[in-house]
Amino acid sequence: MQTVKVDLTNILGLTNQEILMRARADLRLGIPIVLTDKGNEAVIAPIDVLSQARLDQLKSIDENSFILITARRAQTLKCPVYDGNFARIQIGNAPNIAFLKAISDPSLDLRNPLKGPFEIMREKPLRLENEVLLLLKSAQLLPAAIISRIKNGENFASKNKLTYLQVDQLAELALSSGEIADAITAVIPTAKAKNSKFHIFRPEISGEEHYAMEIGKINRDRPTLVRIHSACFTGDVLGSLKCDCGPQLHAATKMINDQGGGLLIYLNQEGRGIGLANKIRAYSLQDQGFDTVEANHRLGFEDDERDFQLGATILKEMRISDIKLITNNPSKINTMNKFDINVTERIPLKVGQNKNNLKYIETKAKKSGHLM
Repeated sequence: MQTVKVDLTNILGLTNQEILMRARADLRLGIPIVLTDKGNEAVIAPIDVLSQARLDQLKSIDENSFILITARRAQTLKCPVYDGNFARIQIGNAPNIAFLKAISDPSLDLRNPLKGPFEIMREKPLRLENEVLLLLKSAQLLPAAIISRIKNGENFASKNKLTYLQVDQLAELALSSGEIADAITAVIPTAKAKNSKFHIFRPEISGEEHYAMEIGKINRDRPTLVRIHSACFTGDVLGSLKCDCGPQLHAATKMINDQGGGLLIYLNQEGRGIGLANKIRAYSLQDQGFDTVEANHRLGFEDDERDFQLGATILKEMRISDIKLITNNPSKINTMNKFDINVTERIPLKVGQNKNNLKYIETKAKKSGHLM
């Protein structure tokens, strides 16, 4: 695999977006990348999927390698936060990768209660570190990494066949959701909607496909009934009682079908955008008494990491501009209006409440503003 730069077009014509996708894929495989920003050059390795052998290699590159974690995680560890959004901890004589994973993963805290004391680095906050955390989140990994400083980053990346990125291009790409294409369509009858057509959408800057189920006949001369649903493997597929996602999905599908037609958009943004593995970590924290929002924060994520702009983009691709939105979430309405999709009416969706998800539903109302 040849080393590539974000700002160069190689013989294969890879775009900046494709290079970003490659970097995310490498990180998810535990392969380090090289990131540079105006003379600040470093090898970035995600702790979430890091091996002991790779850790040993990184320590040999830079004896001053350090752990990068979010400010929220640092506060949980009782570490002072000098740098705003993040904290930097010297690796020092960290015994093994298990120790580093215990530092970065709050779902392991009960199994590893005694950690520290830590030597916190106190330097000028750098843009590179902020971008590392955002990149890890976009790859649905825990926002925690080993940072090893190097010189001649482009040459180092070339010799080690690592993906090479520059912060300027990375920050620019983060501002755009990019293009999205309706890749393939087929008629697939379902139990709740016999007359339905499936659309597979592929975004330009993400490996995740998103789906739309066109139910019945859509009349574009009047507002279209729409549900924008985020993937929930445990609820939608397994019937988990910890959330109300499965009942909402099925009720919305039936509602659209009963009304004669509309659109169900299914966004692959599992666990409010943090991914299935991190959602299961959040469930582990909820078992310890934390609510949904608190669990996300302890993992280093925001309340909600989803991008509803994708829903607006899909609607535009399907030539739908006025909608009646089935939702309890004001954020979806605000995002639709922001991106020129006119929400003429909100249709509430109150189903699936049970004794196992009462706290979850209450938290959505109290902390996330859902209209329950």
